[in-house]
Amino acid sequence: MKRLTLTGSTTVITGAASGMGAAIARLLARRRVHLALIDHNAEGLAALAAELGGSTVTTHVVDLRDDDAVFAAADEITAAHPRVNALITCAGSSMLGYLEQLTMEEMRWLTDVNLWGTVSITKALLPALRAAPAAHISHLASVYALAAPAGRIPYSLSKFAVRGFSEALRHELEGTSVTVGAVYPAGVRTGIILHGRYAAAIDPAVAARAAAAQAAMYHTEPTDAAALIVQATERRRARTMVGREARLIDVLARLAPTGYWRVMRGPLREAIDTTTPIA
Repeated sequence: MKRLTLTGSTTVITGAASGMGAAIARLLARRRVHLALIDHNAEGLAALAAELGGSTVTTHVVDLRDDDAVFAAADEITAAHPRVNALITCAGSSMLGYLEQLTMEEMRWLTDVNLWGTVSITKALLPALRAAPAAHISHLASVYALAAPAGRIPYSLSKFAVRGFSEALRHELEGTSVTVGAVYPAGVRTGIILHGRYAAAIDPAVAARAAAAQAAMYHTEPTDAAALIVQATERRRARTMVGREARLIDVLARLAPTGYWRVMRGPLREAIDTTTPIA
């Protein structure tokens, strides 16, 4: 498959104000790729745009749960950027808690952000991507779209769905100019777990302990993850693992599809415990 040329065209990035989205934006700006940056954080977007140089950058403050706002932003982007050939969806949040602790509202909120926001922006921009001679969509799933741990039902639910959406869309677009890939990060040092949500029923101190235990397991720097994601987009890969934990869990889930949890639960013990009060 012919390699995708990003320089001189526009890449759209969701969740661009922080974490992997911001790292990808910085990397692409240095290569003079034009950027359309989407996030709900207006201040974060403005600060990022101010530091980027060498390319055309537009910012779009959007709540991805609002379909009307998403489609309006897509219209703004295509008006400002006539050559969109890549979409990288980094927007997302996390949610700690067991099913008995979580409300339906809490779980729906996370699904709206992680899944339906991804679906909405993809659908809104698909006509522009199809108009390009060659284009690629990179959806950030998660290692928890390969293996589902206790205490992460809403997150795994949403990310398994992103995985399914990506695979089905790839098959729908087979033979067109647009290719689709899913990226499976694990252990990336972003603020997603520390700044994520947790069930209101959980003691905040317990939630903070669990989040800190998870964050302590992360080893991959956002800049390294960004380089891999950009490479996957350029090479139009269907499946990309980011971080050593992702590669290990991918193999484990393949070898023991119903037994991987017996291996995972020990290392994750503190990170999934949202019930034990702190002494």
